[in-house]
Amino acid sequence: MTQRGLFITFEGVEGAGKSTLSLNVLKAFQLKNIPAIHTREPGGTLLGEKLREFVLDKELSGHIKPRAELFLFLSARAQHVEEVIRPRLEEGVTVLCDRFSDSTIAYQGYGRNLGPQYVQKLSDLSTDFLVPDLTFLCDLESEQGFSRTKHRKFSDRIEDEHIEFHKRVRQGFLELAKIHSDRIIVLDATKSATDLLSQVLICIDQKRNNYGF
Repeated sequence: MTQRGLFITFEGVEGAGKSTLSLNVLKAFQLKNIPAIHTREPGGTLLGEKLREFVLDKELSGHIKPRAELFLFLSARAQHVEEVIRPRLEEGVTVLCDRFSDSTIAYQGYGRNLGPQYVQKLSDLSTDFLVPDLTFLCDLESEQGFSRTKHRKFSDRIEDEHIEFHKRVRQGFLELAKIHSDRIIVLDATKSATDLLSQVLICIDQKRNNYGF
């Protein structure tokens, strides 16, 4: 019987460097010949990528209600889990996911004021209660994140939200890290990419050794 793969997620506010970090972890795994895939949310599937284009479209700014936005993200996630994440885990492949349920709770639960418990319940249903084995939260002051993203050639509807929204999101992430301290590891996103990668790989190795992954 194939041993289940490790499910690792990467979270953080805009501009915190989680995408770069997750891709660097993938490269490190490939060098060690550890079976792994990298995926993202919203996205990861044809449906997810189409929904991503739609929900992040700047032309829709002010036209998507918070609850509708929530269900668009959850729809993309339900497809993602069933089509990609769970099958790969069952094959023994490590799944590295750029954002997952914690993002939805932080952005829609805290940022959009829908309530973290409400969003948690719906997210659990959308994933059939799939929970990451390990989550890395790249933490950064919201103002610093803004200064990083403003230099990007393209921005999306969420990135363009006002600073108070992003402050609520960050606070939501930090609250989740307290609640799930056994799973969520908070990283100082002001550190270099090399330092962050080293810290993350050490944590992953400890997890693999402790739980036999």
